[in-house]
Amino acid sequence: MLDVVIYHNPACGTSRNTLALIRHCGVEPHVIEYLKTPPSRAMIRALASRCGLPLRDLLRRKGTPFDELGLDNPALADEALLDAVEAHPLLLNRPIVVTPLGTRLCRPSELVLDLLPPPPPGEFRKEDGEAVLDAAGNRVSQG
Repeated sequence: MLDVVIYHNPACGTSRNTLALIRHCGVEPHVIEYLKTPPSRAMIRALASRCGLPLRDLLRRKGTPFDELGLDNPALADEALLDAVEAHPLLLNRPIVVTPLGTRLCRPSELVLDLLPPPPPGEFRKEDGEAVLDAAGNRVSQG
């Protein structure tokens, strides 16, 4: 069985779609509701590193105090960003998925498919009805 961790916010449609895709692929992940159990500063640093992203790229702007806190200031050091995330866990973007195949911020949700075994046959649609997988389990091209 593939060991998968998802940093999840059940109020987020992208996060719910990502979790559903993981389960569609036959994997029951470890679900960490990061607003209830925020990751440590060290874990946030590790997640950014594993994603190959600067810490700033793991921050969420929409629906958060990002602008009020002035987090778009490029002079802010990672420690200041971590202070903000520690005080406001909602600033951490989601969902972040960790598997033996890699770690990724899965926006859009179908990016998670690169971290999972091939999906079984069967169509998968997002909550809004957008097709992600066709009846044979192949990705539906978007664009």
